Amino acid sequence: MTVDRRSRTLARIAVGCLLAALVAMVVTVVFFAGLIMVVAVLSALLLTGVGAWWSIARRGALRWFGVVLAVAAPVVLVVLSVAAGFWRDAMAVALPAAAGLICARAAVRGLDRPPEFARPSYRRSALPRKPVLIMNPESGGGKVDEFALVEKAESLGARVILLDSGAGQDIAQMARQAVADGADLLGVAGGDGTQALVAAVAVEHDLPFVVLSAGTRNHFAMDLGLDRDDPASGLEALRDGVELRVDLGTVAGRPFVNTASFGAYAAIVQDARYRDSKAGTALDSLPDLLPGDDAALTVNVDGDRLPTPQMLLVSNNPYLESGTLGGGRRPRLDRGVLGVVAVRVDGALSAAQMALLGTGSGAVTVRDAREVRVEAAEAAIPVAVDGEALSLRTPVVCTIRPGVLRVQVPRRRPDTSPPRPLRTEWRTLLGLALGRLGTESHEGGDR
Repeated sequence: MTVDRRSRTLARIAVGCLLAALVAMVVTVVFFAGLIMVVAVLSALLLTGVGAWWSIARRGALRWFGVVLAVAAPVVLVVLSVAAGFWRDAMAVALPAAAGLICARAAVRGLDRPPEFARPSYRRSALPRKPVLIMNPESGGGKVDEFALVEKAESLGARVILLDSGAGQDIAQMARQAVADGADLLGVAGGDGTQALVAAVAVEHDLPFVVLSAGTRNHFAMDLGLDRDDPASGLEALRDGVELRVDLGTVAGRPFVNTASFGAYAAIVQDARYRDSKAGTALDSLPDLLPGDDAALTVNVDGDRLPTPQMLLVSNNPYLESGTLGGGRRPRLDRGVLGVVAVRVDGALSAAQMALLGTGSGAVTVRDAREVRVEAAEAAIPVAVDGEALSLRTPVVCTIRPGVLRVQVPRRRPDTSPPRPLRTEWRTLLGLALGRLGTESHEGGDR
């Protein structure tokens, strides 16, 4: 590993700032605030967690009391801190800590990345002769029409097939027919569920696959590095594209590009009211879904049994473990493993622990796996596959198919690789600061 002088200098500044913040914290606790502030902060966090749990897991007066408690606890802490003058002590700790974290991030950004954060390899792709794009005009609130995707695709020589949501069309069969008619590339402008169905057909015939970010959330497009604000930019893959080999998840043999969810969330998605009122439906359903073991899941990850979860998320490659639930990004889509996040909250104290520690709490289990097997007492259980509500017969088996999908993306696309979590790099940072990591390659500047 080569290390430039700028990175080493930033690492030393970072360590100095963080040590200063630590000293300021000790001085504040010992000489000024004593244990009062520490107890106040921990109490506020505990009460916030308890209030948040009651607000989602209870009904009636206790739910509203939970809402008030979750909001009031941090507000009261801030008011008391200002009144007692503790805000100055907090700033004395927060400012050098923030400066240290910024410098630390800059110091390690240019270093060699571990495999899970390295950029995926790609190759230049040939220009397609008969590309076929399947588009859902209703997806994402009408992005197909808003960005004139049909006209722009046809100007590049693509054939466009428009879906009719009211016609009950078999999307996979439409893609297979397009291949039978001579298509040498398949693409989708629509939601992640539609993308998964067409991607599976592309895998069947070893054809390249193009994603246009015309869905609502576009998680798959985001992790491919595409511009989610401009779906039309994905069409550049048809004339100046590169090919990535990525994995495809399967749940009970059905493909998914993002996630398969079990338990509470999957049950909520099944509710007919969910599409019209997501938050309202969730709040009305969670009190019946979270407590107790009436619909307990038995989960085995590569043969190891997990604690009975209330919610289970299985993803096509692991999401970024940021210390909080729902990191939101996958650094790679070609590691050949499933990401597994299982949540088991047994009460208010367990919820408070999760609020304090995130994925580090005992309520959350985070794993990588090749296979996840989900069983239940019922013959069929609700499963949300890329946001689509399904009912699948048990046992439900999730697997990963490494490198089977040939995704064609624009050669020039936004650099949206997520940063590595800093909490895994303190040893690297200290090695930089103490001169024990790497060699000087040149004077200043990024590599």
